Amino acid sequence: MSNIVVFGASGQLGNCIKHVSEKRGIKNIYFLQRSEADILNPEALKNTFDKYSPSWCINCAAYTAVDKAEDDKENAEKVNKIGVEHIARLCAEKGIKLIHVSTDFVFKGDVARPLNERDITNPIGVYGQTKLDGEKAVQQITDNYFILRTGWLYSEYCNNFVKTMLRLGAERDELKIIADQVGTPTYAIDLASFILDVIDRDSEAYGIYHYSNEGVTSWYDFAKAVFDISGTEVKAIPVRTDEYVTKATRPAYSVLDKSKVKTTFEMEIPYWRDSLTKCIDILQK
Repeated sequence: MSNIVVFGASGQLGNCIKHVSEKRGIKNIYFLQRSEADILNPEALKNTFDKYSPSWCINCAAYTAVDKAEDDKENAEKVNKIGVEHIARLCAEKGIKLIHVSTDFVFKGDVARPLNERDITNPIGVYGQTKLDGEKAVQQITDNYFILRTGWLYSEYCNNFVKTMLRLGAERDELKIIADQVGTPTYAIDLASFILDVIDRDSEAYGIYHYSNEGVTSWYDFAKAVFDISGTEVKAIPVRTDEYVTKATRPAYSVLDKSKVKTTFEMEIPYWRDSLTKCIDILQK
């Protein structure tokens, strides 16, 4: 198998890709340290590509602080758009296949049905807009790309909703959880496995794909599932979005239609609660 480089290796998905690759015994994958993976430095990037001569590049690097981005548009744009342009340009020049991870936040979230890859994008915040700009850059610069939109990621690694609920549930008697935002929790280990499957097949079925776990839930029901599965005794109180003010507006409905990815790659996707059970079992061990 040809070499693979991973940007954003220290983040949640990067850690999950590393975990899955180690379990599969993949030796030719390189998780780049920040010193050699500065996506805002084209010369350093070129040196990195020359050093590893990859056939595949996985870009998990992103500015993901949704609320902070509203006041920090310049830096969000640098990472989510300009850095992506640099990666895509080198991939195009060197014939490298690019897997770029994007988000459900490219949609407004006002349509109450699963969103497919052909649906009109209309971000409602800086984070979503800069991620959409990154998608467009990839499409304009290279032909050999997979753009994977996902959402509600959690895992055993880094900070995420599941680990936060477990921590707060152990510290408090009750928690208020938003109940009118709907989506699908996605176990980042499942997404990492899919990414490595695409590479293992040396796929050329390029394009945009939606990937999340199966099923639909709200943040409130997601939290309830975390507490139920983990045996955490805490009272969860459902609240409306307008009762929980944040700097950035979130999509109210961001369920992704996975028909394309399931048909193209002939795969089954795990149900969100089944994957959540696996993750909590590991965290509790």
